[in-house]
Amino acid sequence: MNTRHLAAALGAFSALALTTFALAAPKVSPPVDAGPRPDQVAFRGLYKELVETNTTLSAGSCTLAAERMGARLKAAGYPDADLHLFATPEHPKEGGLVAVLHGTDMKAKAILLLAHIDVVEANRADWTRDPFTLVEEGGYFYARGASDDKAMAAVWVDTLIRYRQEGFKPRRTIRMALTCGEETEGSFNGAEYLATQKRDWVDAEFALNEGAGGRLDEKGNRIMLSIQAGEKTYQDYTLTVTNPGGHSSRPVKDNAIYHLAGAITKISGLEFPVQFNDATRLYFSRMADITGGENGAAMKAIVANPNDQAANDILSKDPSWHSMLRTTCVATLASAGHAPNALPQRATANINCRIFPGVSPDAIRDALARQIDDPAVSVTLVEPRSKAPPAPALNERLLGPVTRVAGEMWPGVPLVPTMSTGATDGVHLNAAGIPTYGLSGMFGDPDGGGVHGLNERIRVRSLYEGRDFLYKVVKLYAMDVKP
Repeated sequence: MNTRHLAAALGAFSALALTTFALAAPKVSPPVDAGPRPDQVAFRGLYKELVETNTTLSAGSCTLAAERMGARLKAAGYPDADLHLFATPEHPKEGGLVAVLHGTDMKAKAILLLAHIDVVEANRADWTRDPFTLVEEGGYFYARGASDDKAMAAVWVDTLIRYRQEGFKPRRTIRMALTCGEETEGSFNGAEYLATQKRDWVDAEFALNEGAGGRLDEKGNRIMLSIQAGEKTYQDYTLTVTNPGGHSSRPVKDNAIYHLAGAITKISGLEFPVQFNDATRLYFSRMADITGGENGAAMKAIVANPNDQAANDILSKDPSWHSMLRTTCVATLASAGHAPNALPQRATANINCRIFPGVSPDAIRDALARQIDDPAVSVTLVEPRSKAPPAPALNERLLGPVTRVAGEMWPGVPLVPTMSTGATDGVHLNAAGIPTYGLSGMFGDPDGGGVHGLNERIRVRSLYEGRDFLYKVVKLYAMDVKP
């Protein structure tokens, strides 16, 4: 998940679906580990190969990782015609892979399985273990990318191999795309390339991607399972003030820094209104009972009345809930002046906004300008303009297979749909008209598991369970099983 887009919060779909999809019940304690099954041992080898293929932008190669996964699929019986390795001449090491398992019904739209295979940089000197050697220790897998996002990428490859080996004939075609560029701004982005340049390779009724998993408590008990629908739009804006300047011994009130400071102060007081979509509405409806107390009561109140200021004040004490309810904008960078003994001729600031799905970046720029209300301060949108697709809908057809498999594997664990306050590569597919949902079935620790930080890890149990969960859910989707 991209560094600037890492922040993610839980969300929900419509309250009408609550009784159908929220499996409220007591927490389930983790089972005693009986050791890996033979098929899990085989999967571990695939996972290890992918994790240990360095795919950082500085020193690694996504292209090599894609080639290695392609070789595994070919060895499992996939013909060359169904394996598409891609890279551009300008970015030879940032390539990816598209694989296809053809369905029996050519009229049925495909399913797309998406995962990025690039990873965040990692300095060996800072890590307890070599970040590019998979280490299993104390019930965890440790390595850079062990979770984000090579866990899902390895599961998708393994799932296609399992289907091929068992002779599974899906009704819908299943497509898989492993891409590069999600973790690094300004690099070649494989998901965007496929969505815009190779649409026929990835066209689908919907896609499954990273963005949601399960949540564990400090003791490893499962608290909830999540599915993500919708992402906030990342957009930067520049505030600029220019001024003739002059000698600092003759100060005037028309000072570029003062104008900029006033604008930033006004933005600090800007509060966008509460908004809901399918995901956030049921998130707060469902979490009200899980959370309880004052916060739970406030969640119920704000779903009933988005203008309830008292409920808003209570929930906004939590930064994640506050962000989930609205667009947010915050000053992140400022620069001014050219000499200590001169009046500033120029002052600038960056305002970073996380925009509620479906809201235009232009509308937010206009709101910033109105809030500042100072003709000396210009507000410009930083290019390239971010995509701002609406959140994809959640319905019974989509949620039915998830509910069915989750109920079999983790009876009593509530299903809580989510909306990300950041973004993933799903933004490119959603913008291209391919509704994209985050779903992994992998339960994570409350501290985030070191994703993007030191000693990244994922529970061995969580990875193996997520593998089985996705294998079963995708099979139901592929057969178009009605809930």
